[in-house]
Amino acid sequence: MRYGIEALNVYAGIAQISVPDLFAGRGLAPERLDNLHMRQRSVGLPFEDPVTNAVNAAKPIVDALDPADRDAVEILITSTESGLDLSKSVASYVHEYLGLSRNCRLLEVKQACYAATGALQLAVGYLASGASPGAKALVIATDVALVDERAAYAEPATGHGAAAMLLGDAPAVLAVDPGAFGCYSYETLDSARPTPRFDIADVDRSLFAYLDCLAGGFADYRSRVEAADFATTFDHLALHTPFAGLVRAAHRKMMREHAPEVEVTGDFQRRVAPSLVYPSLVGNLCSGSVYLALASLLDHAEADEVDGGARVGLYSYGSGCSAEFFSGTVDAGSRRAVAAMGIGEALNRRRRLTFAEYADLLSQTSRVLVPEENRRVDLDAYADFLPVGWTPGQATAGRHPLLVHTGTKDYHREYEWR
Repeated sequence: MRYGIEALNVYAGIAQISVPDLFAGRGLAPERLDNLHMRQRSVGLPFEDPVTNAVNAAKPIVDALDPADRDAVEILITSTESGLDLSKSVASYVHEYLGLSRNCRLLEVKQACYAATGALQLAVGYLASGASPGAKALVIATDVALVDERAAYAEPATGHGAAAMLLGDAPAVLAVDPGAFGCYSYETLDSARPTPRFDIADVDRSLFAYLDCLAGGFADYRSRVEAADFATTFDHLALHTPFAGLVRAAHRKMMREHAPEVEVTGDFQRRVAPSLVYPSLVGNLCSGSVYLALASLLDHAEADEVDGGARVGLYSYGSGCSAEFFSGTVDAGSRRAVAAMGIGEALNRRRRLTFAEYADLLSQTSRVLVPEENRRVDLDAYADFLPVGWTPGQATAGRHPLLVHTGTKDYHREYEWR
């Protein structure tokens, strides 16, 4: 039996800002644009939060299931840095609005940008154990951005949205290689979210920790997988992408250490570059980042390099820090499964914001995680942010409404479909 990702979808909001426009608006040095390798970044709107992002990512997947498979979803795990409550999980709301069975385990996990991978591996292990034959799990990485001018060059690289993965024994997207993983973790303060209104980051410490954990995670992978080679074992690579420029640097470092005889630029273009198309249009999706990269890879790699079967090396890093390098296989069915979600088309439909519009929104979007006893979100004030003809969550299975956050009543968060 093989286990892994049966379906994968990404929701990256309905608005974006051009990264050059953001650089100009903030007065950032334009020569540093090439280092980021970013073109656009997704921007959250005041009626979007971790719940709406998670539901809007997962709904096309859930709606495509027949009733028996929907009832087979026995585990729902949300991974987030954007928790809404110190007790109640985001998963509780997500479970309700996805209409899943009440015979379902609900969990929320946190370890910065690594958490979804930890959840995936633990869920796959449970499914493979045979404890509940035929069971499925739904893992959703969901976050919102709280960055503003205080974040400096991290602001243009920070994304918004969610990645949803259905796990089971029919892994149409990615069959996870059993026992093929390497972990590397230690305590460091390279970034944090100390309050529900802003992030802090030690950029240099974070970059070095990312590179250190990639080397350490792959070394642990090699200790478990005989003859594993960074240059030849993996047909493609999908790495956690805080910004695409860091992935380029990480690939160059690993190739110099493990395959100094290989021409780095050509290897990068073939094995890595297809995974960076969507991240360069969305920004860092936190623990959904590596799965956004996987979706990008499957939508942009040359068909003849995937269709006959290919092995993908994946690297997940979370500040704080914890990381894992693991692998799995994809094929032509993987490309078809991801293409059916229409992720690229949804990104193209996002409304482009001016810098003035973006700056005006920040005072409202920065409140989205703050607990308030009673609050109303004026949806009509943001009606023109919905592009003409936009269809939320469009997939081949049909049209899906958009879940929006409408406010709180007695601290209970309220939502409705639009």
